[in-house]
Amino acid sequence: MWRRSASFVLDKRQLAQASPPHQQILLSSDDMEPNNLPNPNPSTDHGISAYYQTRAEHHAVVTSDWLAQAQAAVTRNAAVPEVLPKIAATGGSRAAGSGKAFSVIDEFNYWRKKPDLAEAVAAIMALAAFIRSSEATTMMELEIELKKASDTLKSWDTTSISLSAGCDLFMRYVTRTSALEYEDFNAAKLRLIERGEKFGEISLKARRTIAMLGQDFVFDGSTILVHGYSRVVLEVLKLAASNRKMFRVLCTEGRPDRTGLRFSNELAQVGVPVKLLIDSAVAYTMDEVDMVFVGADGVVESGGIINMMGTYQIALVAHCMNKPVYVAAESYKFARLYPLDQKDLAPAIRPIEFGVPIPSGVEVERNARDYTPPQYLTLLFTDLGVLTPSVVSDELIQLYL
Repeated sequence: MWRRSASFVLDKRQLAQASPPHQQILLSSDDMEPNNLPNPNPSTDHGISAYYQTRAEHHAVVTSDWLAQAQAAVTRNAAVPEVLPKIAATGGSRAAGSGKAFSVIDEFNYWRKKPDLAEAVAAIMALAAFIRSSEATTMMELEIELKKASDTLKSWDTTSISLSAGCDLFMRYVTRTSALEYEDFNAAKLRLIERGEKFGEISLKARRTIAMLGQDFVFDGSTILVHGYSRVVLEVLKLAASNRKMFRVLCTEGRPDRTGLRFSNELAQVGVPVKLLIDSAVAYTMDEVDMVFVGADGVVESGGIINMMGTYQIALVAHCMNKPVYVAAESYKFARLYPLDQKDLAPAIRPIEFGVPIPSGVEVERNARDYTPPQYLTLLFTDLGVLTPSVVSDELIQLYL
C-alpha cells in the first residue's frame, strides 16, 4: 500500500538527482527527480496560494517546481488545437463576413461538436468570440452584453455544473482587469479580447497538464479501476501507456449510457489491457485494484465531487478497503456549490432503458449523477496542481476573487 501513496512517489524522486532536466517530466515513478520543499511564498505564475504551498510541505503532495515542469512539457510537446488563431482572424467561427447576426448559442454549438473539446471549453471559446464580435461602444455596455451571453449559455443546460462554472470563471478572469479603467474603449476591448483568448488557451491545455501530473502516480504492474467516460482520465492513462508503463484497467459498464464500453474501446486501441465489469461487480473485484481513477462533472467547495451515478458507492468501497481514489478534473469545473447530501443536487435526468417493460406504478430513479464527499477522495489532479480535497476551498477563493 505504501508503494501506491503520493509520499512514495515523491520519495522516489529523490533517487534521481543526477537526471538531466529534459527527462524530469516523462520519468516513471521509480525514476523521478527530487522535489525541494516548496517555497511558502505564493507563485503568481503557477496559481498556487501560500496556504496550499504550506500544506504541500507537510503532506508531500506537489510543489510549484513539479507543476511548472508539467506546464513546460505541455508547451513543448503538446500542440494546442488551432482554434484561437481562427477566432482572432475571423471574429468567430460562424457568420464571419456573412452579414448574419452573431449568436453565442450557434458559436457554442459549433465548438461543442468537436469531439475533443469539453462543453465548458466550448462555452469559453464562444464567449471569447462574442467579445470580438460585440458592437458595444462603452465598457459598461460590453460588460452587460457579455453577462447576458454568459447567462444564455448557462440556461442552455441548467443541470451542467461544468458549463455554469466555466462561464462564471471566464467572466471573473476577463473582467478582473485594469482594462476597465482605460479611457480608450478600443484599447480596453482589445485587452478583454486578449484575456478571453488567453483563458481559452489555458483551458485547452488543462487536460494535458493534468495528464503530465497524474501519470506519475501510475506504477508498473498496477491495476486501475475507472468509472464512466472521462476524457482527462483517458489522457492520463494514454500518457502513462506511451511512457511504457505496464498496467491494466478494470472498467465499469457505466449504465445507463454504458460509457464504460466506449472508454474500454479507446484504451484497447492503444494496447492497454482492459477488463469490462458490470457495475454491481465493483466490490467483488476491489481486492484486485491498486487505485481508482474517476473524472468529475464538478468539484465543489468542500473538496467533494459531483460525477456520474455510481461514483459515490465506488469511493465508499475503495475507502473501506484502503484503496486510493484519484480524481482528474480541470480547474474550470471548480464550482461555488456546497452540497451537504445527495438531495442538495439539482437532478440531471437521463432516460433509462431496462430492456423489459416497467410495471405500472413502479417508480424509476433517473438521476444520472451523485455527490462523493471529500473524506472518500485521496487526491485531485488539476491544472492548478495535485491537490488534497481540503485545499479546494482555498483554490476556489483564489479563482473567484
